[in-house]
Amino acid sequence: LHQTSKKKIFIFSNSRLRNIFLLKNFYAFTLNPQKTSSDSGESHSYRTAPHRTTMYHNQYIYSRERRRFGRQPLLSDRTQLMLSIQPSQRIRNSYILRNPMNNSTQLSDQMAYSWVETDNVTYVEHGMYHYEGGWPREVNTNDEESTMRYRKKIEREDNWGVQVMHLIHTSMDVTAQNSAVNIYQEFFVDLPADMGKDIRMPLEARQCNIFHDPQKPVRPIIILDWMPSERRKFLSQPTNFSKDEAKMKPQEISAKSSEPVGDSSILQNVTDVSRSDSNPNSFYVWNQGNALHPEVVFDSTEPVRIAHFCPKDDNFIAAGLQSGMMGLWDARNGGKALKVSPLEAAHREAAVALCWVHSKSNSEFYSGSYDGSVKYWDGRDLETPIQEILLDPDPTDDQKRERAHGVTVLEFEYTIPVRYIIASDQGHIFICNRKGMSPTEVLISNYRLFSGPVRTIERNPFFVKNFLIAADWCVKIWAEECKGAPTTLLMKKKNEMLCGTWSPARCSLFVTGDSRGEVDFWDILLHQRKPIFTLKLKRPIKYVKFRPDGKYLAVALENGDVQLFELDPALRQSAAKDKALLMALFERELLRSKLLEGRVEEVKLKRKTSMFEAEQARMREAELDLLAELDPDDPDQFLQIIENDYEFKDMLKLFKDSTFNIDKKRQERQFVMERTDFEKSEGELSATDLEGLTAEEIAALQASGGLAGAVGQGVDAAAAAGKDAASGAAGAAAGKEGAEAAGAAGPAGADQKETATGDKRIKVLKRMADKDK
Repeated sequence: LHQTSKKKIFIFSNSRLRNIFLLKNFYAFTLNPQKTSSDSGESHSYRTAPHRTTMYHNQYIYSRERRRFGRQPLLSDRTQLMLSIQPSQRIRNSYILRNPMNNSTQLSDQMAYSWVETDNVTYVEHGMYHYEGGWPREVNTNDEESTMRYRKKIEREDNWGVQVMHLIHTSMDVTAQNSAVNIYQEFFVDLPADMGKDIRMPLEARQCNIFHDPQKPVRPIIILDWMPSERRKFLSQPTNFSKDEAKMKPQEISAKSSEPVGDSSILQNVTDVSRSDSNPNSFYVWNQGNALHPEVVFDSTEPVRIAHFCPKDDNFIAAGLQSGMMGLWDARNGGKALKVSPLEAAHREAAVALCWVHSKSNSEFYSGSYDGSVKYWDGRDLETPIQEILLDPDPTDDQKRERAHGVTVLEFEYTIPVRYIIASDQGHIFICNRKGMSPTEVLISNYRLFSGPVRTIERNPFFVKNFLIAADWCVKIWAEECKGAPTTLLMKKKNEMLCGTWSPARCSLFVTGDSRGEVDFWDILLHQRKPIFTLKLKRPIKYVKFRPDGKYLAVALENGDVQLFELDPALRQSAAKDKALLMALFERELLRSKLLEGRVEEVKLKRKTSMFEAEQARMREAELDLLAELDPDDPDQFLQIIENDYEFKDMLKLFKDSTFNIDKKRQERQFVMERTDFEKSEGELSATDLEGLTAEEIAALQASGGLAGAVGQGVDAAAAAGKDAASGAAGAAAGKEGAEAAGAAGPAGADQKETATGDKRIKVLKRMADKDK
């Protein structure tokens, strides 16, 4: 389009318009090429290329005045023969008939779209193992005679030989094929690595259904819980966080929504209630196959913050309310709560944590709140709690609420009925004992694992000692034996983790949800740094929960929707060795964690020791500086130097202790004075030397003076050595008579007495020598 000050020139490039103008002005062009129209103010000019058989190079330029621009075009349709060209016989001979073709074109958008979900076909594999053969029912295989009789009956049939020959030929063919195959050759080495990619089991999940919140405005779903006995039913618990709207009646909400509001965004949030008689605090039980209407509706007078089925009796649902009170609902009939605890026995803030525990009546549960209190309830009587403790990190019998942490999660495992776990809003994990009576007995220990509040804590269904904990921007796998430090199994992300759960079908699989709407599937046996599969949704994920069989995953979104995903077989099946490999992984990580804890304790002890030694050295230097300033010539200062010199004191004390010990040993020592044979006099004999002598020999020694006045003692010693009193007395009398006889004998018998005495001495000395040997 070329535009000038007065005229506009149109150049028609469209083939249809060009042909119209060419046909319309064909005769005018051939008769008068310079024809102009002065009466209409329009001019026409024509150009053509050199003479050719075709007219494709002709152009028609149409110009008009500026003042005629913008006028309404007047179009008309008429039938007029403008040109008639007779067919040429020469060209007709070269004409070829074209094959007919049918082409269809759809230019408009497709407006109708339908989708049908068909029932899945279940395949069941059956096998049979024949170790002897397939026998009829009437034949007893344990009876040899019966089997022999049946075998002969079959062998007498005509087609038996034909079947045997057919089996022989088939077996020979298979044997020949096996013999032709080289079992040591690698046949598929040259194939590309991605050739078998299509036959792998895909790691995917497809959406089955979406359950919308019936209320308007929609409420975020914060809790999902599958019914234990009925797998196709689950509990969705949306929460209305607006306290003002939650306390209002439905009629007041409708009236408020009809009032004009200046801000359109506010009007959009508070208007349009789905039903005028609906309760904004309701929560529901849905059937997996019906996403249009909930199966059971539960009403409440205030927002419900948490609700769970009783695992052992799913006819009852316990829930914590915004005001801190606890309620009990009938899961079969719905409606209003059966029982509600009084306000004076409730928590001071919203009850956000709840867990059922093992009991004979299956009606006992724990509840926790942001006020730091944990209460133990019996569903048969909600008037007052059975027990109440405060979540104090330094538990004492005199608990203080200002030191207590807020409770975010409560966890209980039925296989460990004595323990339960509490998670706090300050990143602490508390290990508690149900049998304890006082707070110090209940709160056994606590460990800080995170900086922010703990969102989820759940045990592995196959290894109950290992926990999955989601908080902050990471997920940790923790064991109770690790104490204050988690294992090295740590998964981080740039998005805040809001929830997590273990798969009940695959032991190494767990799922997490974050604030950006990503549902991540993690398998710690395949990869520990990135998820194996990710589902991206448009809303933050508030809660995820597997169905008890692990086939379906329910995902709760912030916009009030619950999306149900069906997992592929690859995500809900475990290999034969997965459980053993996961156990070895947990044990290895636990051992590594314990070694790291030991190393940390060693470093702390070394640092503490070095700090103590440095403090002692500093104190010693200060003392030396003080002693250097004192004058030893001054008696008072010299005494102060002595008193402040700790080394001198220690040495002095050590010297006193050693001196005292030496004196004590000297006092306890016994001195025994013994005389040797050389120190004895020639005529003296000890009491031991008299052993073995008769009474006449002792009397003879006394008479000769060999005992040197110690006859009585010798006699007593001899008697004490084993002689009886009578023999001692007789010996003494005999000695006395011998002395008298010796005195009366006179000098005549002196020589004989001396000879006898010498013989006795020799005899005694020999005995003493033999005894010494």
